[in-house]
Amino acid sequence: MTTIRELERRVGEEVGVSPWVEITQERIDTFAKAIDDYQWIHVDRERAKNSQFGGTIAHGFLTLSLLSHLSEATFSFSDRRMGVNYGLNRVRFTSPVPVGSRVRARFTLQKFERIEDNGVQVTWTTVIEREAAAKPALVAEWIGRHYY
Repeated sequence: MTTIRELERRVGEEVGVSPWVEITQERIDTFAKAIDDYQWIHVDRERAKNSQFGGTIAHGFLTLSLLSHLSEATFSFSDRRMGVNYGLNRVRFTSPVPVGSRVRARFTLQKFERIEDNGVQVTWTTVIEREAAAKPALVAEWIGRHYY
């Protein structure tokens, strides 16, 4: 795909699948520091070993925050001069993401709407899947605005 406007004909289709990203303890710890959330299930390796997960897990919001990176790693639009997050209609954290997991995102275009100032609003059904897991880690309806 080369332009934002070409997305219009892809409504209802899976448009892209991102590369895999590893969820390291360093990534989890850095996120904990950034948001001041040191819940033991994320950062206390010893205590987390005895949890139902057998080790630390990523914050749900860390998984969610990866959408921007995963999207940028998946799509490149030659006519886009700016893109912004507009929000989320729905987010579900459907399974944990243990440290050492690899995740990727699947992007299905739900809506394409023209907006002012040479822009479009796109609504994606996004699924973050964990490698070799039966259930996705996250399902979200994500809205972005792009200007060309």
